[in-house]
Amino acid sequence: MKKAQTWIKPRHKVVRDIANATLGVWVRLRYRAKVDHIKDSKGKQYLLLYNHQTPMDQFFVGMTIREPVYYLATEDIFSNGFTSSIIRSFVAPIPIKKQTMDIKAVINCLRVAKEGGSLAIAPEGNRTYSGKTEYIKPSIASLSRKLGLPIVFVRIEGGYGVQPRWSDVVRRGRMNIRVARVLQPDEYARMTDDELYSTIRTELDVNEAKADASFRSRRSAEYLERALYVCPDCGLSEFESRKDLVRCKKCGKSVRYKQSKELEGVGFDFPFRFVNDWYEYQKDYINHLDTRLLTGEPLCTDTANVFHVIVNKKKVPFRKHASLSLYGDRVVLGGKGDPVELKFSDVTAAAVLGRNKLNLYDSEHIWQIKGDKRFNALKYVNLYYRCQNIAKEQENEQFLGL
Repeated sequence: MKKAQTWIKPRHKVVRDIANATLGVWVRLRYRAKVDHIKDSKGKQYLLLYNHQTPMDQFFVGMTIREPVYYLATEDIFSNGFTSSIIRSFVAPIPIKKQTMDIKAVINCLRVAKEGGSLAIAPEGNRTYSGKTEYIKPSIASLSRKLGLPIVFVRIEGGYGVQPRWSDVVRRGRMNIRVARVLQPDEYARMTDDELYSTIRTELDVNEAKADASFRSRRSAEYLERALYVCPDCGLSEFESRKDLVRCKKCGKSVRYKQSKELEGVGFDFPFRFVNDWYEYQKDYINHLDTRLLTGEPLCTDTANVFHVIVNKKKVPFRKHASLSLYGDRVVLGGKGDPVELKFSDVTAAAVLGRNKLNLYDSEHIWQIKGDKRFNALKYVNLYYRCQNIAKEQENEQFLGL
């Protein structure tokens, strides 16, 4: 009888040790990160829950423990051919379909825990665009309980100042990776799921909208247009950034992003002190739109390359330099060939990957849309979820995909 394959391999420990001694040191120095360590962690299992601020958070979280850690990772990294096979072999992340209920991912988490491995999960499922911890699904409480492991809450602080999600630049500043609390199974066994969920939210709640440190860069505002698309004067708009300024293309007003993370109007009083204030205003603006009235003319247009993602295999080019038109109820892909309508009623989920890639899921395809460096994928996700909330007669629902 053929022996069942285990998820955990001896090589994962070797890879972990080499990575910590080489890449881990480089990452820590580049981000000026101070990392806490879990005491006496050798040979022990944990579930590490962390808030998500930088693209290197997984390295920081892995440094807190002396054993290999198995991460949940979106299907995108498993669809890059040979590169994906190397990642699977060396670190064996657990695939999860972004913005969906993925039962297979839960089963694989339980499998890793049963084999004696530690797991790391960012319950937000997204890096923050604003510096504030994003929405956390209540299902994380029941998953944590099923795993039955000590829960380590890792708070990442200062990462948004060092490298916001919308930026390509690592700024000169400092960040901390703190082991905030270890919650033992016998402690959360006495909690209801609601109480455990509340504890998770509280322990991982970080808001960087405060002038608490300096983060220096000559390009501090560059690519803020990946996160912002609503002007307080013009409504839906487009922005362009350069160095420390971001400018609305409609009204021409410019806003400066300061080293303290504060915002400052150039020649006028700007109503928002931090990006999070602007970001919350933007969400509120979208949550007051009636998308049923926004189907005649496009709200915005972009140009991007479009791919079909074949999960666990590759990405197949569908249309290069396609025109994108966003309406209140659909996205239309133009360019060479007949236009393709992706009606929101047929789309099952929408997600932003990385800084500004857009995934739209339907029953047959995963459509991946990659624009230029200034492409704003967030507005497509926000409009999609606003349309869905209205269709479900949940117009007061605030969740817009992140």
